[in-house]
Amino acid sequence: MAAPDLSTAAAPSARLINPTNLWWVAAALAVMVGAMLAGSFWFLDFVHVFAGLLWTGIDLFMGFVIGPILRQLDLAARRGMMTRLMPRMIFLMPTLAIITGTTGWYLARELGFFDLPYPQQAWVTAALVLIALLTVQGLGILLPTNLRVCFELQKERPDVARMQRWMHRYVRMTALQGLMQILIIVIMARFVGMGPCPLPGHAL
Repeated sequence: MAAPDLSTAAAPSARLINPTNLWWVAAALAVMVGAMLAGSFWFLDFVHVFAGLLWTGIDLFMGFVIGPILRQLDLAARRGMMTRLMPRMIFLMPTLAIITGTTGWYLARELGFFDLPYPQQAWVTAALVLIALLTVQGLGILLPTNLRVCFELQKERPDVARMQRWMHRYVRMTALQGLMQILIIVIMARFVGMGPCPLPGHAL
């Protein structure tokens, strides 16, 4: 995703981060917990696949569609889009990352994937490593960057040079996330190719 030119952008008059968004974050996490406790494989698998599709799809959409569009917009349009988009991403992307990773780990455990022999086990390990890296990047780098940019934009005199540095790092991390999302898709396709789990009698 391209970093907007903020050199002449003025600070918005209203607060960018709306805490009322936390209600649907809590609702989504409650659905995740319910899926893990319900004892229904279909429900848990649905929550995992749905959250994963949203997470991957939004990352790719941001990188390959929104980024090129932003580069073609004038300064006012880019500023308006970013001040509305980034506050939503603060709530959306961490929620999807947490739900996808947590339900994926729970599914792998219940289906017995952790007990598979090598080389099948290597695919499970690769998936867990990628999910961990994506989650750490999302919560440890992208989320704090989003927050810093939003807080800086709300100041009367935002530090433009600082925001540009943050956005350049954000762009690099987004590109890396997109690459790892593609690798996750490859691994998921490999899981399908393995066929049914060889360990029957799982809890779900």
